[in-house]
Amino acid sequence: MSEHVLLQMKNIHKSFPGVKALQAVDFDLRAGEVHALLGENGAGKSTLIKVLGGIYIAEEGEIYIDGQKVVIDGVNASHDNGIAIIHQELVLVPYMTVAENIFLGREPGGRFVDHAKMNQDAQELLDAYGMGISSDTLIKDLTIAQQQMVEIIKAISFNSRILVMDEPTSSISDKEVSFLFETMRALTAKGVGIIYISHKMSELEQICDRVTVMRDGTYVGTKVVKETNKDELIAMMVGRELTNYYTRDFLPQNKEVVLKCENISDGNMSKGATFEVHRGEIVGFAGLVGAGRSETMKAIFGLTQCKTGEIYVKGEKAKIKSPIDAMKYGIALVPEDRKLEGLYKIQSVRFNSTIEVLKEFIRNGRVDSRKEEEITQKYIDMMATKTPSQEQLIGNLSGGNQQKVMIGRWLATNPEILILDEPTRGVDVGAKAEIYTIMNELVKQGMSIVMISSELPEILNMSDRIYVMCDGKVAGCFSHEEQVTQEQIMQLAAK
Repeated sequence: MSEHVLLQMKNIHKSFPGVKALQAVDFDLRAGEVHALLGENGAGKSTLIKVLGGIYIAEEGEIYIDGQKVVIDGVNASHDNGIAIIHQELVLVPYMTVAENIFLGREPGGRFVDHAKMNQDAQELLDAYGMGISSDTLIKDLTIAQQQMVEIIKAISFNSRILVMDEPTSSISDKEVSFLFETMRALTAKGVGIIYISHKMSELEQICDRVTVMRDGTYVGTKVVKETNKDELIAMMVGRELTNYYTRDFLPQNKEVVLKCENISDGNMSKGATFEVHRGEIVGFAGLVGAGRSETMKAIFGLTQCKTGEIYVKGEKAKIKSPIDAMKYGIALVPEDRKLEGLYKIQSVRFNSTIEVLKEFIRNGRVDSRKEEEITQKYIDMMATKTPSQEQLIGNLSGGNQQKVMIGRWLATNPEILILDEPTRGVDVGAKAEIYTIMNELVKQGMSIVMISSELPEILNMSDRIYVMCDGKVAGCFSHEEQVTQEQIMQLAAK
């Protein structure tokens, strides 16, 4: 890391209706450094980055690149100033190829696109970064992890001097994380400055030089990573010390089986999974990307069809052909990809909170608005969701608060079995602790939770029992009492 300052953002202000998203925020980036940007959901990190990327225009403030004041009034202006951003939510076009996505808007050949050259150039990039996929593959046919890597390669292809990565490791495997970090080190060695947004505190000391903390749209402070620690940074983020991060009361096991699945297969990624869930427990599902965890749960919930296998709910053989059938059996599923599979992005928090329980407040074609508002407020309060009102568009909330609304929506159905697929992905440390506390209270009340997670500390600290999946099947099971290690889980996951 050199002392040369690539980027300075001074006194940045940005507001939305009812929300002051940024208030007098300062930030700087040096050549050859990885500078982490931390803060709870709603702290203003993504808003600051969107100002840098020309997506939002700040009401006040100045931006300097190489000491020269610049005006970034659009995405093209951002690109022209050597800035590339990999956003938290993927923005790829699913029915276009990898090559078409990488060179979208700058295709070789102009009006008459030279597809051969575009595919060749894209393939060289893919091969250089060890992707192992063809440039003419459709984006929709890639895994989420592969799509994430395509986003990274697309950003790198601009030869940008300032690269922003917003939660780049949220959907990729440990192997791909290692490769990403190697790529980042190669870029910084060439003088590229990287702004790194992540909720994974463990990644900071691996890859970051400095860290800037934001809270409630304001600048809190900047630290050298080697001169600080996790507790100090968390206190800066949440404004207080955070104790009992993983809140879990491990009670004596209830042996009543509420869900039993035998040889579940969807004919694709799930290839014969067998497991059971007891009343009042959290069952964790660990495994590598592509192990079939999400696909198995989607088959159980009726989003896809079970080609083989049987499902038993409280001893009764269940016939589940759709999510409506699953809900009748008291099963709820919070999906992995909230944007694609869960949220109505142009609707309000109220709409998104109550869409699954319309019968609770609609009678004979008449809407009981007061009842609808009561239901919405109950889960806003329970999940500690930050929103200016129930009528706020869900798309205007931070990713973590969107996730809280999603969980609240399914809790409103009063399920007996709650399936949470990556429940804290993209969620800050404070919100994670709140979600863990809620999960703990739910199982103490007798609910059963199935939790898919790629974060092994989360799996180890929150689960009564842990199933490890590999190649679409259950490779093994551990209990909390066995004090299993991450290494033991990975040995089964990578068989």
